[in-house]
Amino acid sequence: MPGLSHPGPGCSRPLNCANASEIVVMSSANSFDPRRLDVAAFARAQADLAGTIPLADLERLSQDARPEAERPADHEISWSAQGELRPVAGASAEIRLHLRAATELQLTCQRCLQPVRVSLLVQPTLRFVEGEDLAARIDEESEEDVLALSSTMDLRELIEDELILALPLVPRHDRCAQPLPTTAEPGDVPGTASAANPFAALAGLRRRGDASD
Repeated sequence: MPGLSHPGPGCSRPLNCANASEIVVMSSANSFDPRRLDVAAFARAQADLAGTIPLADLERLSQDARPEAERPADHEISWSAQGELRPVAGASAEIRLHLRAATELQLTCQRCLQPVRVSLLVQPTLRFVEGEDLAARIDEESEEDVLALSSTMDLRELIEDELILALPLVPRHDRCAQPLPTTAEPGDVPGTASAANPFAALAGLRRRGDASD
């Protein structure tokens, strides 16, 4: 799956490698593929991964950006993940994944309809358990984010899900440079009573109608 790649063989400094626009750096001796991550093994190894994903590769997240927005080739999501096997007294150790992702999107301000840049940063800690039913039950009873453990998972999809959840419900500027103009009826003069209060004009029409009866 495009968007996540490993340094080429023999590359000790990924930043200087050819075709390394999307970089994954691994700090552990074990090799983990972020596109098909074994979360349980990742946690047992206390491993970590980090890298970037081109924004254009995340189709669902890109749909929220303005269609005319410029998306340069270097517009990316930076991310990192750390596995943890947390000991629990009298029970099996808990599998956890510490995730961090950050990016910036150009959305549409709902107040002035002009572009507004929104920075997104998510830093969830996710707990993984065996089975959908157990995950749903623990998730309801706990403040933790609990997911069902699978044999492999795509970190890119998880990162995209978390960023979508972080999108503002109503994106807007703190202060709009170009407020959206208000609509006025033909013939209304700004500052007059009818322009300020359209219901006053409606009341007048009703009074005239009553008088004619």
